[in-house]
Amino acid sequence: MSTTERDIFISGGGIAGLCAAMAFADQGFTVTLADPAPPPSDADADGSDLRSTAFLQPARQLMEQAGLWNHLALHATPLETLRVIDCAGQPPQIRTERAFQSTDLGENAFGWNLPNWLTRKLLTERLADTPGVDLRLGTGFEDILTRDREARVTLNGGSRLRTRLAIAADGRNSPLREAVGIGTRITRYGQKALAFTVTHDLPHENISTELYLAGGAFVLVPLPDYQGAHASAVVWMNDGPEASRLAALDAEAFSEAATQRSCGVVGALTLASPLRVWPVVTQQADRFTARRTAIVAEAAHVLPPIGAQGLNTSLHDVTALVDLAKADPDGLGSKTMLEAYEKSRARDVHARANAIDLYNRICRSDAPPVQAMRSLGLKLVHDITPLRRGIMRAGLGRTA
Repeated sequence: MSTTERDIFISGGGIAGLCAAMAFADQGFTVTLADPAPPPSDADADGSDLRSTAFLQPARQLMEQAGLWNHLALHATPLETLRVIDCAGQPPQIRTERAFQSTDLGENAFGWNLPNWLTRKLLTERLADTPGVDLRLGTGFEDILTRDREARVTLNGGSRLRTRLAIAADGRNSPLREAVGIGTRITRYGQKALAFTVTHDLPHENISTELYLAGGAFVLVPLPDYQGAHASAVVWMNDGPEASRLAALDAEAFSEAATQRSCGVVGALTLASPLRVWPVVTQQADRFTARRTAIVAEAAHVLPPIGAQGLNTSLHDVTALVDLAKADPDGLGSKTMLEAYEKSRARDVHARANAIDLYNRICRSDAPPVQAMRSLGLKLVHDITPLRRGIMRAGLGRTA
């Protein structure tokens, strides 16, 4: 069987892998992307990722540079306000509430929200027509042999590639990361997250709402209207047994429980999609590189679903790799390039992971002193202007 030569091989057809393929192709590199399953065609399809992602400013810039944003913007909901609510008691009652405005930083929006399944669908359609991209959906990675000057990749079915750089963007259980011998460190919280879509009585007014209570966060992120009704994407974090109990409820009972947990901030909630459940963990790869190989996105780091940091951190990985390749195209995949990538990303990822880990522990605690500290902290962060703006800049990945 003949061997294909490509500049870059990407394992994984999630959002980060698709964005990487587009960004590298835009710089003139040839790319093969393989994923064992094509993206679902709609939200109800098996395997559909019902989570949504707020694409923050740096992520939008990457999309614009790669010519992708115009294809996504029509489906994106701007996030103009972040409302943070500290709750207490059962049934939950609002104790402290503060709103953070994007205009406070001179921006029209903190980010733009898109359902993950729709983003993947649109990106895949765009890539299918992009010169220099060989999209192999339904074909997975099987093996890799690395040399100083190239990597030799074998795909399911026996097809082979020779490439200067292999990129693992194939998720938290990354086959490519494992094949090059990179392990992971995992922190478990005993929590699970439920992801779903709801319709609701009151308009969301482009406000993203995070409600904190013992067990974890309940996050409402605005979506375009669904079948003529106001709609939001929800991530509901809970202790594992409680999450399993909730997931077993019928649609009516689940909607009532979700409405109660949301404190009715957008009126009654009605479940409008299947549920997806996954464990909440922090996971970091021991290294972000191996010979001729870079590890990105959830293959490199998995974060609790707080503050829109997961995918946006992943797209920082992609941006760093693309910038290094653009600066020295002949050095693509070299030891020098990969050492620079490791250095540029490891510190940022570790810092974000540690901050989110601490934040999650504080926010899910049922200890009265910690709950009081959580409520006071929210007031201080919001009400002290320099602190508020500094926190918002850090969340957006900005330094000024």
